[in-house]
Amino acid sequence: MAKEYKSDIEIAQEAEMLPIKEIAAKLDISEDDIEMYGKYKAKLSDALIKNLKQKEDGKLVLVTAINPTPAGEGKTTVTVGLGQALGKLGIKSAIALREPSLGPCFGIKGGAAGGGYSQVVPMEDLNLHFTGDFHAITAANNLLAAMLDNHIQQGNELRIDTRQIVWKRCLDMNDRVLRNIVVGLGAKTDGFVREDHFVISVASEIMAILCLAEDMQDLKRRLSDIIVAYNTEGEPVTAGELRAVGAMAALLKDAIKPNLIQTLEHTPAIVHGGPFANIAHGCNSVRATKLALKLADVVVTEAGFGADLGAEKFFDIKCRKAGLKPDAVVLVATVRALKYNGGVPKDQLNTENLEALERGIVNLEKHIENLKLYGVPVIVTLNSFITDTEAEYEYIRQFCEKKECQFALARVWEQGGEGGMALATKVLETIEQQKRDFQLLYPDEMSLEDKISTIAQKIYGADGVTYSAAAKKSLERITRLGFGKLPVCMAKNQYSLSDDATKLGRPTGFQVDIREVYVNAGAGFVVAITGTIMTMPGLPKNPAAFNIDVNDDGVITGLF
Repeated sequence: MAKEYKSDIEIAQEAEMLPIKEIAAKLDISEDDIEMYGKYKAKLSDALIKNLKQKEDGKLVLVTAINPTPAGEGKTTVTVGLGQALGKLGIKSAIALREPSLGPCFGIKGGAAGGGYSQVVPMEDLNLHFTGDFHAITAANNLLAAMLDNHIQQGNELRIDTRQIVWKRCLDMNDRVLRNIVVGLGAKTDGFVREDHFVISVASEIMAILCLAEDMQDLKRRLSDIIVAYNTEGEPVTAGELRAVGAMAALLKDAIKPNLIQTLEHTPAIVHGGPFANIAHGCNSVRATKLALKLADVVVTEAGFGADLGAEKFFDIKCRKAGLKPDAVVLVATVRALKYNGGVPKDQLNTENLEALERGIVNLEKHIENLKLYGVPVIVTLNSFITDTEAEYEYIRQFCEKKECQFALARVWEQGGEGGMALATKVLETIEQQKRDFQLLYPDEMSLEDKISTIAQKIYGADGVTYSAAAKKSLERITRLGFGKLPVCMAKNQYSLSDDATKLGRPTGFQVDIREVYVNAGAGFVVAITGTIMTMPGLPKNPAAFNIDVNDDGVITGLF
């Protein structure tokens, strides 16, 4: 008889959590330095961050993955399991994660708390409202939008060209009908009629700013620099000029503080911020990562989706801006996902197929090559499934050894930290023995077009880049305004190395099409939108929301 497994939410709801003050104590944090949000959640104080500034940093390990497939990869699960395994080895460890968005939680992807016996808890709180950070970001974003339209209504002293308003409203939900809307309908007192747009909150520039800001002073400086529109002379109009900064900062005063929760095995988890990696920069906050490095000897963090998106942005945006230098990278794959990349349909992935594995492993190969461009040691780990075979494991292990990568199996979904001991051992050996020579993909001085081409050709494997007329014009204006030295955040589908989601494996002979380019002056990067990528996703035909419910005792079901 096949073994029956509990669902993620069942495992999480059965967990015996420790009071959050006990988790804080594991990192030598006193009760005075935590701000309680109930019994099992807390925010970490500004005083704690200031007091630890002179302390030596621990080691930083990034967990990334191959391109996601319907077969599942389990990047967050491995991140959590690795953190737990390090604890079992006696290492003072912590994990640093992003907060989940409500959009995918009710859409198709589900939650983002890990899985099986490698989860962060309380799982339901984390996946839903948590400590209110995303609501604060949404409110700050929409306050700025309201003040922008009110300024126009009250006489438009800044001479804003209503055809060149670039600030969008936001909502942390997948709602496609809000992508393109008309506002100001009705009477004259209801505002100026114009086209408007929504993005999902995790794509808002406020989210990026919160995740890159060092402190409140830096946050306010960045908020002030946000470009909301252009005036009739084509000059940028900023949030600072709208006098919106103080009120926005007031909404964000608690949201800027990192959150502390725990894993199922009581490993401290600092969870803060949550930009998507396909349409934003895909990393948790700089504050959370830097604080974790002061508190723990080894910090495990993750970056969203595949290494072509999350890892590239982690290195070229987050590390560039924050001065971080990772000590090792764990690249997550599964046998199933590699066979899927080799052309095997989803319903046939449980059967051993070495030929398909050989075809699909080129996706893993490209990600290994990409990560080595940054001069950081790479450890490949396979997130184990019960249907995998020893022959498949051995094929991948030998492949990785030929690529001069460390290799380890991870059985963390089923076994928690115990199942991550082999991986944790490899990570520690790599940190201690292998040389790190971290470098960025491109220099600040490179032109924006060359930065885009460098990412497209070196990371995606494209032959070149094409631009729409509007994108070309925007690039010229952004450069003319003095933003040419900023890094580039590529908005690209996550399923393929190319900008075409149907091209699996390691595509060749393609161009990357840039549809739109704009500057996030407050966050400090330029966004290039490729192909048909949307900054406001839609719900699928059968959204996860269909299966979510609450019983008479207030227990949530169907959340995964």
